[in-house]
Amino acid sequence: ASLGAGPGAAVEADTLPQTANRSLETLSYREAGVIGLFQTLALFAGISRSGITMVGGLLRGLDHEDAAKFSFLLATPVILAAGVLKLPSLAGPAGEHIHGQVIAGFFTAGICAYAAVRFLSRYFTTRTLTPFAVYCLLAGAASIIQFA
Repeated sequence: ASLGAGPGAAVEADTLPQTANRSLETLSYREAGVIGLFQTLALFAGISRSGITMVGGLLRGLDHEDAAKFSFLLATPVILAAGVLKLPSLAGPAGEHIHGQVIAGFFTAGICAYAAVRFLSRYFTTRTLTPFAVYCLLAGAASIIQFA
């Protein structure tokens, strides 16, 4: 059921009239917190964290570009926490001979993340979440077929 929930929410948010074309600077702390709470919905299988936080931003009146920027900013504490939780295992026997690989992966991931954020920030200045929703549906269906 959640496979269609994330893409469905993205398409629905795109169809809502933009009542206010707000900027990030006009968000209150409460509204920013509400958008942040949308991340918890990504705990359900098939719901994209970035997609659902963008939906939250759109529902609070942000345009697509600012909703995308805020979604990327919200990823920082999530990714940092996951990395901190994984550090002890990399310091132990399991990570004994992979320090070079971890460093290479770190820099590669950083470069790719930068490129993705830059591309998507430009993309969402003129486009909607609908293609992203279609992608999520197709990727989810392919995963079900592959792993079922």
